[in-house]
Amino acid sequence: MSREVRKDLIIKTIQTPRAVSFDAIWDRGAMSTFCLPEQENHWKSVKNWVEPEPLPGYQHASPEAIEAFQDIKYAIRIHWGLYSLDHLQGESWPFLKMSDLQKQAYQGLYRRFNPTQFSAERWMAWFERVGLKCFAITTKHHEGFSLWDTQARVVRRVNYTAPGGPRIEPCDLAYSVMETPFGRDILKELCDAAHRHGIKIDFYFSHPDWYDADFRPYVFHPLQTPRVRQFPGEYGGEHYLDRLDQNQTLVVSERSPEETTRMLARHRAQLVELLTRFGKIDLLCLDMWLGADVWPEMRETILQLRSLQPDIMLRARGIGNYGDYYTPEGFVPGSPENTEMPWMVIHPLGRSFSYDPNGRYYKGWRWIVNHIIDCAAKGGSFMVGIGPDETGWFHPCAVQALEGAGDWLRVNGEAIYATRARKTWFEGERIRFTRSKDGRTVYAIARGWPGRRLRLASISPEGVGSVSLVGSSASLTWRDGDEGIVIELP
Repeated sequence: MSREVRKDLIIKTIQTPRAVSFDAIWDRGAMSTFCLPEQENHWKSVKNWVEPEPLPGYQHASPEAIEAFQDIKYAIRIHWGLYSLDHLQGESWPFLKMSDLQKQAYQGLYRRFNPTQFSAERWMAWFERVGLKCFAITTKHHEGFSLWDTQARVVRRVNYTAPGGPRIEPCDLAYSVMETPFGRDILKELCDAAHRHGIKIDFYFSHPDWYDADFRPYVFHPLQTPRVRQFPGEYGGEHYLDRLDQNQTLVVSERSPEETTRMLARHRAQLVELLTRFGKIDLLCLDMWLGADVWPEMRETILQLRSLQPDIMLRARGIGNYGDYYTPEGFVPGSPENTEMPWMVIHPLGRSFSYDPNGRYYKGWRWIVNHIIDCAAKGGSFMVGIGPDETGWFHPCAVQALEGAGDWLRVNGEAIYATRARKTWFEGERIRFTRSKDGRTVYAIARGWPGRRLRLASISPEGVGSVSLVGSSASLTWRDGDEGIVIELP
């Protein structure tokens, strides 16, 4: 254990049974009403057509599933797709700004997808060793490339370099990893290994699909239709139009009824595959949305998924308050009162969620630890995002950062994993609190060594049974500090 890792101080106070109070056992998760914050961007995009109250009788994940979700505290998000081959920053988003020639070349990248160094067992053994309790994987990002042996077929796509200009043409392929030189079901291998190592599984899935022409014009699809500008509220709102103007898009005809039926069937078939082929899946990380015209069918898909795995935690994107949790992206909520819906922050370690070849942009282990602490103190979890390169492994700086966070958690994880938020969750800039579920143990996390004495104003001396330093069995001397307690440090 390096000396730097031990610079943090975590005080453990054990309360006597009679000292357990409402302040100690406060738990917003127990009071959850599954209601997204009004300021949540993805909710604002769909609230014109997704009803704020789910249909009568709709069942969210069980209290036991929510409890298990809140226990996670530290997870990893893996973005892996065709963009990894050329080290594109921003996952598949750069596709939208490419020239026609570049888009056509990008769509053919699957012919050289061959991560020969990939080992699901190596991934999961490493995740377990560095303290990760859950992993998310992009089963399919917006680009449409699937990382599993999907049987759903794409039958219409864009030829961007067709004579006379881009046009929709017929095709017949899964556009999946099985049509690449690699030819192995990556999701199956990852899920089998995750189940062996006891790591929770989170499937990321993009509602829109930019490869399949049937999915036009949803969420920045390269093929747009006239109706989007006539009725923007049915597709994501005026702010959606502002972003749409920044992309290289084609305006084509509206979808036919046949294309709409085919799109909905493929969307549902892939989601059903994900929840029926790989055993227990703990979370489904839905992303973006479709549109108002197909919301009733999309809602039926959600109901079907719930029937397949009743305890799966559904991310709220695209489905509003039918979801079980939401993900603040790139920031930690300012306080636990930000939402009553269970939450998990997602934040890239590098410049974006995809593989970053430049080591100087990785933020380091201390950044990870600080976010874990802040999220745990506020009742949430933290998911750090990285991506593998074309060989199937991660940048050395990403590995080093996760190793450092793992070192810290091996000593201090007691104050993080399976803890809950305390009503008084901080004191000043440097002190964060967590607590045990029964409220009898309070952890005070000092980010940086405070000196010879530590005053904790929100810990009442009445009923304190013992005070110790996490990572040490020795008791610490403490006294009544008029306001709170004062702890003498070694």
